[in-house]
Amino acid sequence: MSTCASSGDSADARIFKSGSGHDAIYPAPGLSRPCVGIETDDYERKHKEVTPVKYAYGLTSALLVGGAAISLATGHPAGAQVAQNDDSRIAGAVPRAGAPESFAELTAQLQPAVVNISTKQRIEVQSMNPFAGTPFEGLFGRRGGQQQPQYREGQSLGSGFIVSADGYVVTNNHVISPPGRGATVEEITVTMPDGTEYPAELVGADAASDLAVLKINRDEPFPFVEFGDSRQTRAGDWVIAIGNPFGLGGTVTSGIVSSVLRTAGSGPYDRYIQTDASINRGNSGGPLFDMRGNVIGINNAILSPTGGSVGIGFAIPAEIAAPIVDQLREGEEIERGYLGVRIQQVTDDLADSLGLDRSRGEFVQSVEPGAAADEAGIRAGDVVVKVNGQDVTPDQTLSFLVANIAPGTRVPIELYRDGERRRVNVTVGKRPSEEELAQQQMFDPDAQPEVPQGTEGGVIGESLGLQVMELTPSIRRQLGVSADTAGVIVAAVDPNADAARKGLQRGDILLSANYNDVASVADLEQAVRETQESGRQAVLLRVQRRGQPAIYVPIRLR
Repeated sequence: MSTCASSGDSADARIFKSGSGHDAIYPAPGLSRPCVGIETDDYERKHKEVTPVKYAYGLTSALLVGGAAISLATGHPAGAQVAQNDDSRIAGAVPRAGAPESFAELTAQLQPAVVNISTKQRIEVQSMNPFAGTPFEGLFGRRGGQQQPQYREGQSLGSGFIVSADGYVVTNNHVISPPGRGATVEEITVTMPDGTEYPAELVGADAASDLAVLKINRDEPFPFVEFGDSRQTRAGDWVIAIGNPFGLGGTVTSGIVSSVLRTAGSGPYDRYIQTDASINRGNSGGPLFDMRGNVIGINNAILSPTGGSVGIGFAIPAEIAAPIVDQLREGEEIERGYLGVRIQQVTDDLADSLGLDRSRGEFVQSVEPGAAADEAGIRAGDVVVKVNGQDVTPDQTLSFLVANIAPGTRVPIELYRDGERRRVNVTVGKRPSEEELAQQQMFDPDAQPEVPQGTEGGVIGESLGLQVMELTPSIRRQLGVSADTAGVIVAAVDPNADAARKGLQRGDILLSANYNDVASVADLEQAVRETQESGRQAVLLRVQRRGQPAIYVPIRLR
């Protein structure tokens, strides 16, 4: 398999996550986004670079302010809790025939259930040694001879909405999950429109759909809203978005639905409602309402050449979000179907080269050994045109269709091979986690991803200039090494480190350090610490490269 490429080639516009993330971390324009699933390459279909960018602000105030929570008693039986977007509430606020003269009444009904979400994060950073290259280099940042990790505090701001009177809150996963390794969320705070703050517990999160559920508590019931049926949404319908852009809480914007089920991005759940209602950084996780007050989408991303709103925003449709939210609330694991193929859409040129009469289906670039597609006999070069009787189209991708099939289900798949239409039966596998998928693609033998100019914090990165990961069975298969091979895999090498000068590269397996076997990242960390404590300046690594005998390489600590 090969690592998924950038989703674009020359377009200026990029897709940005509309929530905020780490402070002062801005990925450089033009960087490729590594694909997060074996089935999600499809880059020739996208002519825009898909770069999820997370933002953070130095703001600690300007949280949601506005209408106070309103009474829930509206003529219903005593003790009954009624959603803020209950039909009886909205009927007098908005005429069903179309947009009102003002959105004020609708906003007043809905705004009490829309909240601000902020996090505090602890981020491990690489130490900068001012004495590098001097006799005092080894003293900086050490206590008792051991390198001490350095940390800084990060923040994020985003939006969310309450979906039950007992305080369940829905938002985007990227609002409450810090990017990268070495970052930990220490505190999540939900702020009501009246400024009241509540500590929030993370109930569940799903990176693939970018959804998360939080829980807040108080004695009296919370105002809340409910999901509507986004399948009834049409292009041209009026919508309003309420959220926390740039920390300006309680902000309301209006617009129309520009497109429904727009495919943008490269993931199995990247199908969105497109709207021209203004969505900006900090709107992530906030609700998109129709004129009946139904939550038909969760604001998630924007397409923009600048990072600001240009009238192209995306919201996760309620038909996708609601079932996942229900599962997260119940503590259930989110399971999705998986084939284990790398794909791209069939373009006109590809169709001509294959002798197909028209562009159809998706082209299989490679097949993961041992995965469901491999077991069913699907090969690289096949063109998949139907899954379980459903056509594979640009708006209904192979990834999307398979992800919505329960693992273990046996389904027919129709494909073209050598100009002939064939049918195979596949027992759908279980989709790995996003972290596992990222690891699999990182070590695709044919991939050539960009190598970072520095490494992340931690004793291995700081002392050796290496990023390493556990050697999983999937990575062993991709590298063609035996199943009993023990070690850690090199993910990236700092070009300024001695490891780079000695020729270490991504994909090398580290078998031992100072003659001690390395079976985990922790083993390598321990070996480096022992080297530092002994006063030695280098560690002896035994390195295995694919197709070559293992060799010993001394790497100087820095």
